[in-house]
Amino acid sequence: MIKAVIIDDEPLAREIVKEYLGTFTQIRVLQECNDGFEGLKAIQQHQPDIIFLDVQMPKINGFEMLELVEELPAVIFTTAFEEHAIRAFEVNATDYLLKPFSKERFDKALQKWLDKRQEIVPVPLQADALLETAAASPLQSNRVVVKINGKIKIIPVQDIHYLEAADDYVKVVTQEGAFLKNKTMAFFEKTLDMQQFARVHRSYILNVNQVTRIEPYEKENHLAMLKSGAKVPVSKTGYPKLKLALGL
Repeated sequence: MIKAVIIDDEPLAREIVKEYLGTFTQIRVLQECNDGFEGLKAIQQHQPDIIFLDVQMPKINGFEMLELVEELPAVIFTTAFEEHAIRAFEVNATDYLLKPFSKERFDKALQKWLDKRQEIVPVPLQADALLETAAASPLQSNRVVVKINGKIKIIPVQDIHYLEAADDYVKVVTQEGAFLKNKTMAFFEKTLDMQQFARVHRSYILNVNQVTRIEPYEKENHLAMLKSGAKVPVSKTGYPKLKLALGL
C-alpha cells in the first residue's frame, strides 16, 4: 500500500484530489488536512510516501510546512499559485498541478512518480534542493518559521535583531530570545531583503533598523551597537555592506 496525505485549505480541492485518486487502488489516503499545522502532524504520524500540497494556506504556507518536516516525502503541489512562480519547483518537486487541473493532468503527474518510485534517488538531496528553491518564493521573505519543543513559532522578519551562525544551524535572535533554525547563512542571505538586512560578518546577518551606532574595533573591524544593547561584530568586508544598507 502507498500512503498519501492531502493538505489543502479548500474542501472542494481535497475532494477532487481524493476522487482522482480513486482509480489508483494501490494508494490510500490516510488523512486530509486543512492547513500546514495539521499537515505537519499528519506527516509525523503517518510518514506518507507522497503528499498533495497546496502552497497558499492560512497560518503557515506549504513551503514553510515543508521546512519543518524532518523526513520529506514526495511532493505534488496542487495550487492556484501563479504559474511563473511555481515553475521553479518543477525541477525538484515530484510535480505541480495548477488549479483547476484535469483528471488527465493529475494521472500524468502521479504516474510519473509511480514510474520513478523504484529508482534509486538521493532523497535528502532532492529535499534540500526543493527547500532551497522554495526560498526564492515571495511567500518566504517576510517571516521565519521555527519549531520549539514540537510547537511552531512564526517570527516576522522585522522582529529579528540579527542572525548568527551556530554550527549546522542559524541562531535567530529577537527581543523574545534566540531560536535555532536548521538552515545556512547563505539561505537567509538569499531569502531576506538585503535592504533591511546586511551580511556584516561571515557569522552574522544584521537587521540594519536595529543599529544605533557603529564603533571602531580591532584593526579594520567595527562593532555595531544595537537598540537591545547587543554588540555585533562587523568585518572589514562587511563594513561597506552595512554602510550601504544604512545609506551612509
